[in-house]
Amino acid sequence: MPDTFPNSVDTQVPRKLADSTIGEDLRITGNVSSKGEIHLDGHVIGDVSCVALVLGETAKLEGNVTAEDVVVRGTLIGSVRAMRVTLQSMAHVEGDLYHRSLALEQGAFFEGRSCRSDDPLALGAEASANGVAAKTSEPTEFSEHRKDKPTHKFNRVLPESRRA
Repeated sequence: MPDTFPNSVDTQVPRKLADSTIGEDLRITGNVSSKGEIHLDGHVIGDVSCVALVLGETAKLEGNVTAEDVVVRGTLIGSVRAMRVTLQSMAHVEGDLYHRSLALEQGAFFEGRSCRSDDPLALGAEASANGVAAKTSEPTEFSEHRKDKPTHKFNRVLPESRRA
């Protein structure tokens, strides 16, 4: 029973694991994993693996994330593999997002690739099991999808600056 405490009696009702909080004043160097939800307000240098991650406004995470749900309000430098990813207005993300669904609020900063997958968590598991990078569908050019339509390129020549 993954959601029960180790010394519980089988006749007891299973209890949900408590959320873990990494406070604003805490700095962790190393990987963090939990079978429950993590609220991160501090600074982590390392990978995070959990069921759900909430990255607070003051949080800074330098590493990769694997979780079912990820909500980002703070700074994330690294890739994310999650079923659902939400970048809220205060988010600053530099890295690739592998997801089933993605929501971005106005004002969120995102620099990287967004790759939709039916099972982004399996892609990460395959990569770690095989010791190779996970194969994802690479984004293709729009013109490849619309070969029946000609592509138009616009060129604009800027006037030369005049020297006195």
